[in-house]
Amino acid sequence: MQLVTNSAVMKNVSDLIDRVAGTDANVLVIGESGTGKDLVAQAIHDRSHRRDRPLTKIDCASLPEDLFESELFGYEKGAFTGASESKPGRFETANGGSLVLDEIAGVSQSSQAKLLRVIEERIFERLGGKQSISIDVRIIALANVDLKEAVRARAFRDDLYYRLNVVTVALPRLVERTEDIPSLADQFAKHFSSRGGHNGIRISGDALKSLEEYEYPGNVRELRNIIEQAVMSAYGDTIGLSNLPEYLRSAARLIQSKQRKPSLAELEAVYIREVLEFTRGNKTRSAEILGISRKNLYEKMRRYEIGQLRSRKADEQL
Repeated sequence: MQLVTNSAVMKNVSDLIDRVAGTDANVLVIGESGTGKDLVAQAIHDRSHRRDRPLTKIDCASLPEDLFESELFGYEKGAFTGASESKPGRFETANGGSLVLDEIAGVSQSSQAKLLRVIEERIFERLGGKQSISIDVRIIALANVDLKEAVRARAFRDDLYYRLNVVTVALPRLVERTEDIPSLADQFAKHFSSRGGHNGIRISGDALKSLEEYEYPGNVRELRNIIEQAVMSAYGDTIGLSNLPEYLRSAARLIQSKQRKPSLAELEAVYIREVLEFTRGNKTRSAEILGISRKNLYEKMRRYEIGQLRSRKADEQL
C-alpha cells in the first residue's frame, strides 16, 4: 500500500517525510488508531539512505515486561531457563536500518530507562552477556495517545520523550482528509480484487458518494475493511451501494432525505440492487421478481452502473 496524498494536509505530511528521510533523526509519528502510522514509518525508511537495510518493528504494548529486554536486546545461551542458544534482539537485527517502536506509550518505566540508555549511547549488552554491542539504528516511534500528557502525568519519561521526539509527524483523522477517500477506496479495491484473482473492479458513483459522506471513527483502517468486505460481496465488476455495510447505507439515506426527495430512477436503482442482493445475483430470478425481462434488467443494470456477474453460474443456483 502507498501513501495517498491528494489532500493538502497529506501533501504536507509527505513533504515532511521527504525532509526527515534525508537525515538520521529519530521520528515520533502520532495519530489516532487506523490513521496509517505504519505506512508513514515505511515511507520514512524507504525514502532514506537506509532503504536497503532492515526495517524491524516491535509492538511494545503487546510485549510483557519480563520479555522486553530479551526481545529488544537479545540474550546469550544460559541467560535464563530455556535459553538453550544465543539469540540477537531487535536492535541487532535492525542494525544499519530502522527500528519501529509501535505503541511506545505502552513501555513500562523500568523498560523506558533501558531504552533511553541505548538511544543515547548507541551500545548495549545482550541479556546474560558482557560484551558491548554498537549499533547504528534510526528509531521511529509510533503513538496513538498524547505523549506530552503522559509526560505531565509522569507515566512517560521526559528525557526519553525528547530523545524520540526530534521530529514529529502528526497524522490527521480520515474525516479531515476526505479528498483522499476516492483514491484510498480505489487502491483498496484494486488490492483486494487482485488478491482474489479479479482485476478491474470499480466503485459506483452512489457508493463512492456514500463513502465520502461517512465520518470513519476507525479512520483509514475502517475504510480498508469496508472495501475488503465490499469486494467479497460484489457480484460483478462494480461495487455498488448494496455492497456497503447497512450502517453506511442508512447514513447515506438519511443524508439524502434531508437534502431532497430521491427521483424515481434513484429509487428504481436501489430496488434493483436490493433484489439482486436477495437473489445472490441470479438474473432470471431477479427479473421475475421485478416483473421485467432479463434483457430489460441488463439494460437497467448498465444504466444504473450495477455490476455484472463474474460468471453465469449464479443464474443456475435458484
